[in-house]
Amino acid sequence: MQVQIFALGMFQTNGYLLVEEASKEAVVIDPGQDPDALLSAIEEQGLKVIGIWLTHAHLDHIAGVGELKAATGAPVLVHEIEKDWMTDPMLNGSGRYPEYFEPITGPAADAFVAAGDRLKLGDTEFEVRFTPGHTPGHVVYVTDGMVFAGDTLFNNGIGRTDMPGGDTAALVKSIREQLYTLPEETVVFCGHGPETTIGHERKNNWAVNDLTDLLQGGGGMIRF
Repeated sequence: MQVQIFALGMFQTNGYLLVEEASKEAVVIDPGQDPDALLSAIEEQGLKVIGIWLTHAHLDHIAGVGELKAATGAPVLVHEIEKDWMTDPMLNGSGRYPEYFEPITGPAADAFVAAGDRLKLGDTEFEVRFTPGHTPGHVVYVTDGMVFAGDTLFNNGIGRTDMPGGDTAALVKSIREQLYTLPEETVVFCGHGPETTIGHERKNNWAVNDLTDLLQGGGGMIRF
């Protein structure tokens, strides 16, 4: 399986194009704002997109869903907790930034994912893990040696929790129980910025390793 990364929109959200080269089937994880480069890559490579998998339904991760679904017809998957976020601009946040975003009012999800679900792209199987904290319905997608982590864990940082539905203690618990239990060599493909590894973050991530400082408002890198 090939992983192609596109930094999309004003938040430079990492949209992931996962390609099964033999079959030319593909999955997109988190199509962000202004997905033209992503759409061009799909067309140029002659790919059949079989799924649009969302880690969560914040505006910067779902802004390109409408264009991508219109172009490919692929089903959209999100956790059921955030089903209403797909069509409600105040829940997904687009209503708070009218100068930068058109209100995102759909499309709605076609199906829901939950903890323990198994998804497939060709011969590659993915496990869905439930990781609330950044948002109430956040999930990550785990496969051999990789985790597509959305806005849970970053390279020396974690997702922000100061937006509606955010919960710092829940986020750190999710990271410790659902991500840090993965092998150290697992590559973490983040929602923003460069990838990292589970081993690196276990040793170095200030936010997870010092929960007390975080909850008291200590400094460090907390992102969208």
